[in-house]
Order: sequence, then structure tokens, then C-alpha cells
Amino acid sequence: MSDTANDVAAWMFEEMKEKGVLYQAEAVEYIRKHYGEHYVYVNENGHASIDKEVKKAFKKLHGGKAAWDRDAFYWGWTSAIQG
Repeated sequence: MSDTANDVAAWMFEEMKEKGVLYQAEAVEYIRKHYGEHYVYVNENGHASIDKEVKKAFKKLHGGKAAWDRDAFYWGWTSAIQG
């Protein structure tokens, strides 16, 4: 069974729940090592980034409760997780 963008997004979401933040550099390194190059790319600014399909799936999982900090390159919670 191969990994999917949803599997990668689920890992990202679990990391966020556990740590409260998810740094892009750490996520890219983990994703590259455990899921493969398919889920990472170099963006127009020359930074390693996460596949757009993965980010879409991640957004569905966090339901708007996480925000991207474009200065520090991490996702953090915007409010407490309910449930």
C-alpha cells in the first residue's frame, strides 16, 4: 500500500496536535525521509516546500484552526482544539 497525500497530511496534523507548532524545514525533512521526494519541491523563493495536495489535505484536517507564519516558516494553532 503506497502513501498518499492524506497520509502525509495526517502525520502533519498529529505533529501539530502533539507539539503545538510544525516547522516547515522539519516537516520537509521528515516527509522526504519517510514518504519520499514526491511530496516535497523547491518553491519560487528557493525554499523546500510541501506538495500542494498535502497542504490541501492538511488544511481540511485542521479546519482553519492552524495558521501559516510566513516569516518564521511554521504552522501554529490559532485557537484551542475542541474535542
